[in-house]
Amino acid sequence: MILSWFDAREAKTFGESLARYFLEGMPPANQIGDKAFAQKSTKLLGKMADQIYHFKRQHKLNIYKKAQLGNAFKWKLKDAGVAPDYTDELTKWLIRHIG
Repeated sequence: MILSWFDAREAKTFGESLARYFLEGMPPANQIGDKAFAQKSTKLLGKMADQIYHFKRQHKLNIYKKAQLGNAFKWKLKDAGVAPDYTDELTKWLIRHIG
């Protein structure tokens, strides 16, 4: 029973899939600061918030699983070449929505 507390495979997989979803829908980096970029980003983050809500309803997330989810998300973005400051901002947004 205690070992299930440390089984974060589903959380990690979800974090990586959420990062892939963001990367696929993200406007080009040269538009950062543009009004259209802000609108597209807001819409994309809203869809991601819905996915997070549904995942949280189906999975019980303890502090360890939340950390693993956030870490998987962050590293997927970093590996894709997203700017470090923007990656940190997105990861903080994710952690706030995970609760």
